[in-house]
Amino acid sequence: MNNQKNHVILSQDDFRMLKQFAENFPRSASANEMSLSYELNRAIIVENGELPTDSIRLNSHVKVRELTSNKEMEFSIVMPAFADFKQRKISVLTPMGAALIGLCKGETVEWKMPAGMKKFKVLDVIQVPVEM
Repeated sequence: MNNQKNHVILSQDDFRMLKQFAENFPRSASANEMSLSYELNRAIIVENGELPTDSIRLNSHVKVRELTSNKEMEFSIVMPAFADFKQRKISVLTPMGAALIGLCKGETVEWKMPAGMKKFKVLDVIQVPVEM
């Protein structure tokens, strides 16, 4: 598994918010290659208006395909307070949210999920205004 080829691109605002959450996790989690903390430590931070339009950020509506089953899923990645499974809003702190944040349309990522290692391809990214 090597996700290093994927660039994690985050806006300054998203990086600041996510860094605050990541700092509240135990130190051992930050060393885990499959953690939000790890992804934040290797992220490329760009000015808020310079984020590529196809980059997954907070509140992005995302369509992905799990490559083994070819199952497609659509959901939004949100801060934990806005997570709602029925509305297809998943927290950035979930394995899926942490795996996808900062990736761009067309990229693939392999990530440990509760059901084991899964590989996903980002099929589409739609930007939605951030809820406050």
